[in-house]
Amino acid sequence: MTPRGDRDLSKQAIETQLRDALAVLPGARVKVGFGASSEKYVLVLAGEDGAALSAHAAVVERELRTIAGIGAVTSSSSLVRPELIVRPDSARAADLGVTAAAIADTLRIATAGDYDQSLAKLNLSQRQVPIVVRLPADARTDLALLARLPVPGKNGPVMLGNVATLSIDSGPASIDRFNRQRNVNFEIELNQQPLGEVKNAALALPSVKNLPAGVIQTEIGDAEAMAELFSSFGLAMLTGVLCIYIVLVLLFKDFVQPMTILGALVLSIPGAFLALFVTQTMLSMPSMIGLIMLMGIATKNSILLVDYVIMARRDMGMNRWDAVLDACHKRAQPIVMTTIAMAAGMLPIAIGLGTDPSFRAPMAIVVIGGLITSTFLSLLVIPVLFTYVDDAIEFIRRNSRRRRDPQPAAQPGATAAASSAAPLTSRGPG
Repeated sequence: MTPRGDRDLSKQAIETQLRDALAVLPGARVKVGFGASSEKYVLVLAGEDGAALSAHAAVVERELRTIAGIGAVTSSSSLVRPELIVRPDSARAADLGVTAAAIADTLRIATAGDYDQSLAKLNLSQRQVPIVVRLPADARTDLALLARLPVPGKNGPVMLGNVATLSIDSGPASIDRFNRQRNVNFEIELNQQPLGEVKNAALALPSVKNLPAGVIQTEIGDAEAMAELFSSFGLAMLTGVLCIYIVLVLLFKDFVQPMTILGALVLSIPGAFLALFVTQTMLSMPSMIGLIMLMGIATKNSILLVDYVIMARRDMGMNRWDAVLDACHKRAQPIVMTTIAMAAGMLPIAIGLGTDPSFRAPMAIVVIGGLITSTFLSLLVIPVLFTYVDDAIEFIRRNSRRRRDPQPAAQPGATAAASSAAPLTSRGPG
């Protein structure tokens, strides 16, 4: 609760101290953190056989606790409570004409009471009071008393103990299902560890790699969202590039030169990944959002250069070489100033100033790294790329012009007649 500058320990160290201090509480389930979904990795085991699933879940939970650097590991299979288990004797119940529904109704009415619509009512002058008849709470653990409960049969009431076996055991507090299969959820606190590293460490455990027959492994939560994000990120990038290209075509009224401007996108990506590598930041959802932001910012530098080159050649009559040099000279200052302003605005977020910068910092790091490389490489590469594209356009135009206006071939007879007539025209009158 002290100011950030006065703290001797990091958030990770403080959370570790809290877990160690609360570990002495018997039977307590402790979760340390803000409670956000981004602070945990959820591993799911699912299967049809509940007993086999619970047995293997205990092994997986034990091995998950060996992963270094993580916080608490909680399993939904460990949430058990005492319960009354009734196992009907099918053969004996069939002989006495007792159905499983009759056994269930008897136990429900005796322990919890009948449904509201079936309860007897005490009629008062202003209202009706339902009358619930059931055994006291202590009687639910008295197996001898429960065994003497009468169950309706075809030949009259039958004691419950004659058609079923009663026992007190423990079972899951709730039964969760994933794709119609029983599942066990393991919540692993990341403790400021990257989600990808914790996921890879969990999937590399022998108990997770060697699952028994009928048990499958899957993920929910942030890991599932991350997998969906990676699978759809390519489509999002392609859609963004296509939208930028359409806008550039409308702006320049050309289909080829906008490809020169899109070259800045390729120049910005290496800087973004280099910045993530230098700062030891994992590729995550915020960093991908930063890549999409970077696309529009990096394209701006190329637009300034190419637009000036086209304007100088069209309006000022410059040749291509002079127009490119003049564009680099006059557009370098606004490009660098815009990049510095953008990087300066993102720098406080990148270095972690403010409250909980874990989500915004990767986005700012990607934008700053991509802008640095895109700015300097754009001034060097984009003009060269423009000349190559312009040469390709001129080459295509020349070839199309030759095919459209072919020169007529000379006739052999006409050539001979012209050569024989030439001396006659050169003679004088004398």
